[in-house]
Amino acid sequence: MPYRAAVEDYNFLFDHVVKLDGVRGTDKFEDATDDVTRAILEEAGKLCNEVLAPLQRPGDLDPARMENGVVRTSKGYADGFKAIADGGWIGISADPEYGGMGLPLSLASAVNEMMSGACLSLQLAPLMGQGQIEALEHHASDAIKELYLPKLISGEWTGTMNLTEPQAGSDVGALASKAEDNGDGTFSISGQKIYITWGDNDFAENVCHLVLARLPGAPAGTKGISLFLVPKILPNDDGTLGKANSLKVVSLEHKVGLHGSPTCVMQYDRAIGWLVGPEQGGMAAMFTMMNNARLGVGEQGVGIAEGAYQHALAYALDRKQGKTTTVDGTGSIVEHADVRRMLMTMKADTFAARAIALSCAVAIDMTNATGEADWKSRAAFLTPIAKAFCTDTGIAVSDMGVQVHGGMGVIEETGAAQYCRDVRVTAIYEGTNGIQAMDLVARKMMDGGEAANRLLDEIEADAEAAREAFPNMADAVWQASETLREATEWLVSQTDMDNRFAGAVPYLKAFARVLGGHLHLKAALADKGGAREKLARFYILRLLPEHVGLLAHAQAGKADLFAMSPDELAL
Repeated sequence: MPYRAAVEDYNFLFDHVVKLDGVRGTDKFEDATDDVTRAILEEAGKLCNEVLAPLQRPGDLDPARMENGVVRTSKGYADGFKAIADGGWIGISADPEYGGMGLPLSLASAVNEMMSGACLSLQLAPLMGQGQIEALEHHASDAIKELYLPKLISGEWTGTMNLTEPQAGSDVGALASKAEDNGDGTFSISGQKIYITWGDNDFAENVCHLVLARLPGAPAGTKGISLFLVPKILPNDDGTLGKANSLKVVSLEHKVGLHGSPTCVMQYDRAIGWLVGPEQGGMAAMFTMMNNARLGVGEQGVGIAEGAYQHALAYALDRKQGKTTTVDGTGSIVEHADVRRMLMTMKADTFAARAIALSCAVAIDMTNATGEADWKSRAAFLTPIAKAFCTDTGIAVSDMGVQVHGGMGVIEETGAAQYCRDVRVTAIYEGTNGIQAMDLVARKMMDGGEAANRLLDEIEADAEAAREAFPNMADAVWQASETLREATEWLVSQTDMDNRFAGAVPYLKAFARVLGGHLHLKAALADKGGAREKLARFYILRLLPEHVGLLAHAQAGKADLFAMSPDELAL
């Protein structure tokens, strides 16, 4: 079964669930009319279905490789990237002053998710560029913007971010890379970075690296870090390319999945770079890029979930095995109750994840358009939930897809296992999902739980409004919200942060479960008697109740986690 981008799902979400009307009603995004939105989604869907999806398996079987120090990308990737760049998709939400479309992040997120489902390995390349574009728009000098942004937006040049070092993973402040002021507006950057996604390629004219490094005398930890823009080839003032910079790809990582995406070990030996933002302001600038990437990674999880679901459904409709109770007369395994349970779970969770990610994108758009504090806090609160839940969903759905295939799921030729391998790292990069959960219960609750409670107030108000149409589903969502509110109050009351951290992951999952129920209920109201009501009923009555056990775990505290000594753990 060929991949089919979820164009209609996004049209439905924009019209009835997350409602893009509020974003369109702002001066900043007034051009994102319904006609424009639908046209963008339709064209992006064609690109995904016809150009990118055919590259999914070949990229896995013909990985990126190093040849005599040169990175060679998978066959067809150069043409695929050119199609993305020529369509203007890299700059869909970038500033029109530099060649971007200036459209909402919500729309860009929808496009990115569809591209991820079609071919995640390749989609990572434009995603890295989009993150760099946003960081430069917010923090770079006018001279850097004028030189680099048009090239990045057009896809002539590609972008990366360089944070991680062998001794500095989640603890970014432990980095050892150094920067020295050359006295002429440039800096010399030295050090090694690892896990650099799309650190090089053989189709762009230049590759631009955002690199974290420390200037002499800067304090230890994250406060002393600065951010530098370090191009592979040094540009002349007029944008033409000059000499090669003193940096190189040492090797490519041999990954579990994403074989078409070159993940590089980068070496910088007094490479020339330019400061982005103020000295020792590197983390603030980099977090602009990382927050963009966290939502983008969440969308990758949704895209993989969609691809894995479509793959599993096609197999289940075709595969005949065992005696079935006739449901639709096919005689295929889709008529088995447990196979139907898996497919319904995959579909319901994918919709919930997609709606949560889109809700986060809308909050970011409204923040950018209005500057209102409530929208800003909502966007901040939803970001770790979107990143963690959506990637966890991608992992769970792709794993279930293998199970639907049965024994054929572990045979590589079917392609089912590739979704599992490709999506697995998304729960790790841009901040592990455990770190996302810790951020949610710590930094995002420094307001005493106000942002969380505003969301819960909205969920309960919508549930009350839905009682007449769907009393059972509305009551279930309302009760779940109240239980979640009580757990939120308990977490906020904990002054020992380890008590919060011990239950952070189940709390985040429970919040996502309740949000999913809320968004499914809104979908049901817009499609009474239709397929979306049936899917909502499955989610709310079968999956939403998981929040009870998750919240019990969330409020258990730290004592039992630390009861066993390290020696006892080893027994």
